[in-house]
Amino acid sequence: MNFIHKEGRSLVISLFLLFGLLLVLIDRFSAHNCWLVCPAALLFLVLFYLVAQFFRNPTRTVIAAENAVVAPADGKVVVIEETEETEYFKDKRIQVSIFMSPLNVHVNRNPISGVVRYAKYHKGLYLVAWHPKSSTENERTTIVFKNDKVELLVRQIAGAVARRIRFYVKEGDTVTRGEDFGFIKFGSRVDLFFPLGTKIDVKIGDVVKGNLTVLAKV
Repeated sequence: MNFIHKEGRSLVISLFLLFGLLLVLIDRFSAHNCWLVCPAALLFLVLFYLVAQFFRNPTRTVIAAENAVVAPADGKVVVIEETEETEYFKDKRIQVSIFMSPLNVHVNRNPISGVVRYAKYHKGLYLVAWHPKSSTENERTTIVFKNDKVELLVRQIAGAVARRIRFYVKEGDTVTRGEDFGFIKFGSRVDLFFPLGTKIDVKIGDVVKGNLTVLAKV
């Protein structure tokens, strides 16, 4: 079951068993009437597929250069701008935001190797993920990765539907680029904050893939 992320394995197994039981009951009480059993089977199959594809966890090997910052999530780049980062750096940074739709892979992966310098969860609102204030007012986590080349802040942000953020790292952990650091259920957003002067290798509207797309080189 490694192709299903650990956040969804129990749900996927439970749905498989539930749908199987329901089909057996429908078949039994309808006297094997295909006009009832076949549509029910099709409906259950579609629902099961939608849930399973949401929790999919494709294996992706990082092949980018050592100094590359890879995308921590699948989605679309919706923001690239200079902004004030007020929680950790407390100075101006280049913000790159990736919006994750319900159809995207929702695994979050380390964009660089290094040490986790800061990790904090914040309760908050559930504004739509593309709202300008979602980065500072929504439920979110802030994680800072540091190596000998860069110190990078990554923020997981819940959206209007996504209300369950998971992260697996803590301050002091040594992490490897490309490994999982978290998961966000349903539509959501991930922000990255780069030092000023960093050349960003993507543009607004680009579709990126976690571990595969290079966002910048440091």
